[in-house]
Amino acid sequence: MPPSDAAVRNAKPGAKPYKMGDSGGLDLQVQPNGSKLWRHKYRHLGIEKKLSIGPYPEISLSEARRRRDTAREQLYAGLDPSREKVKTRQHAEAVAGCTFTLVAEEYCAKRERDGSGAWAPATAARCEYLLSLLDGSIGKLPIADIAPIDVLEAVRRIERKGNLESARRTLQLAGAVFRYGVATARITSDPTRDLRGALLTPKVTHYGAITEPEKVGELLRAIDTYEGFGITKQALLLAAHVFVRPGELRHAMWSEIDLDECVWTIPAEKMKMRKPHHVPLSRQVVELLRDLRYVTGPNGFVFPSVRTRARPMSENTLNGGLRRLGYTTHEMTGHGFRAMASTLLNESGIWSSDAIERALAHGDKDTRPPPLATAYRPVQDRLNQRHHPQTVAKTFAGLHMTPPRFKRGKARLVRWTRAHSGTAD
Repeated sequence: MPPSDAAVRNAKPGAKPYKMGDSGGLDLQVQPNGSKLWRHKYRHLGIEKKLSIGPYPEISLSEARRRRDTAREQLYAGLDPSREKVKTRQHAEAVAGCTFTLVAEEYCAKRERDGSGAWAPATAARCEYLLSLLDGSIGKLPIADIAPIDVLEAVRRIERKGNLESARRTLQLAGAVFRYGVATARITSDPTRDLRGALLTPKVTHYGAITEPEKVGELLRAIDTYEGFGITKQALLLAAHVFVRPGELRHAMWSEIDLDECVWTIPAEKMKMRKPHHVPLSRQVVELLRDLRYVTGPNGFVFPSVRTRARPMSENTLNGGLRRLGYTTHEMTGHGFRAMASTLLNESGIWSSDAIERALAHGDKDTRPPPLATAYRPVQDRLNQRHHPQTVAKTFAGLHMTPPRFKRGKARLVRWTRAHSGTAD
């Protein structure tokens, strides 16, 4: 007859361990020291086994019977209850030790090695920094226990400091980490999916750039008079001719530049769009680089740091040079050379907008271009390679000259620039 709860409660220890049997293979083992332990005896694949259910009174008689019934259901399903118990415990331990920070580090490591879509070193450093802002809030929590409100409060701490863009970007990265957690079976859903619109939208600010031809001429003449570090002056001059991104310019290596073929090949891992970019070089740029090669070449960085040739110049060097020339952040930046070139080249009417976008290494919006564009592109590339650098050099040389005063503004100034562009040859 199965024991009652009172009988189990009043069971006294003996000189030796003994059992109080219940139905279905469940029994209570009473030890001489007075401890009581529930066990379930069963057979799986013809082998007798015992499943430890837990101590009494922590596990009551009714709870022990419920767990016995669960074990019997597992047996009917062809599972071993002891093995299932071990798997459950291992999963719980893995989840408890799987914190948000741990998954975030794993995700970042994956993105840094993610084939053609791998993060650039600068991007990786930025993303790792933003995710580190969550270490003090949700970083040490098991990722499976994090609720949407936890994430929202964590990013709002960043938002309350006035860092709206950082808060927005951190929320996006946190969502990517959670989706990676779903993909790797750590969690079942992304808690950030319902947080869209919860943060303030930052005001979009563009890089400072000079786009008026007359002021561009003033800028080029100001660079000519730059009295700071000589390599900085050369970098500013080169930026005006090749209009690559500041990071691509700073990390330029002599091994990437072929002065005989007049081309600079930037490898895919340095490019934002993760595609190699070929920058044709005008005669003026080749001459500039030949002179610079005597100073910083023939190996290593084209524009090394002042302190060591093992590192490129600081990311603030170009902007610092412009500040020294008297230009504020809102007037001109190192990245502004790209907007400057795009505006002037589009206004010149010489180049198609597609050619200019490709020279700026902007990615195609449509990954499958129409047949006509596909057929035209090789021809366009050859024309760009042959004529693009020298035409740009002529355009900027025309702006570099001191123009007469025009009463009718930009249109006549542009015509004057075209008329004098031949002086660059």
